[in-house]
Amino acid sequence: MSTAEKYLKPEVIRQISRLDLRAQFIVKGFLQGLHASPFHGFSVEFSEHRKYTPGDDPKDIDWLVYAKTDKYYVKKFEAETNITGYLVMDLSRSMGYTYRQELTKFDYSICLAAALGYLMIHQQDPVGLLTFDEKIRNSLPPKTKRGHLGNLLSVLANLKPEGRTDIAQSLTQVAAMLRHASLVMIFSDLLVEPEPVLEALHRLRHAGHDVILFHVLDEAETHFPFDGMVELEDPESHHTLSLDAAGFRRDYLAELEAFRETYRRECFQSRIDYVALDTSMPFDKALTEYLVSRSARG
Repeated sequence: MSTAEKYLKPEVIRQISRLDLRAQFIVKGFLQGLHASPFHGFSVEFSEHRKYTPGDDPKDIDWLVYAKTDKYYVKKFEAETNITGYLVMDLSRSMGYTYRQELTKFDYSICLAAALGYLMIHQQDPVGLLTFDEKIRNSLPPKTKRGHLGNLLSVLANLKPEGRTDIAQSLTQVAAMLRHASLVMIFSDLLVEPEPVLEALHRLRHAGHDVILFHVLDEAETHFPFDGMVELEDPESHHTLSLDAAGFRRDYLAELEAFRETYRRECFQSRIDYVALDTSMPFDKALTEYLVSRSARG
């Protein structure tokens, strides 16, 4: 199925809706509490009351205050400042992998992106899309219209993750393209050397962007559920390696944890949000837990 419907299946819609119901009370905090943000907040924020004067919109009257004081007061609002978000999607061939889950890493990332795009548009915050492999491939400008999410998914649904990847170069391009401080949400399995990627991430932060890095791995890549002799293949180089799974498992899992810990530590120091996920985690639960943890920190 090569339409947006592929990613707006009933079960995905249900998950996004469930996410919205659970997350509504924290999403505002999530968007307003972005660390070191130059913005006041991304929704209108209630600050204080003042007496009602002719010409004020009666809809702004605070009826709870009226009930207590028998006087008309209106809510005074700070100016609304929207943040622009960009969903940045890795199209590398390795993103198309799954061992036994229904969703590949790419499918899973699109579901996450759909949920975040939905939440931002729900908040009247414009969101755009950038996709990359060795360089930026697609660019959709940010918009807030409800139909825009369908357009984003339509583009993604027609893409195949089949290229070689240069994450660092692509993120450097992203930094050069964005003219205003934005919320940059990156979805990748990060299966490359971390140093150049971390340098590019630091560059994005230094330019004033708020960055969330969703590190999406397949469940098999995080748990290594193999037994006996197995043949592993690099999806981009097609190099293969035969090994005994039992003898290799402990070393592999230790390497994986060290790899994730490098990102966790470096991102923390740069005030980048690093979110480690695997495709066995229901994405609505994973995202809600992330929003709660971020809201608590904010």
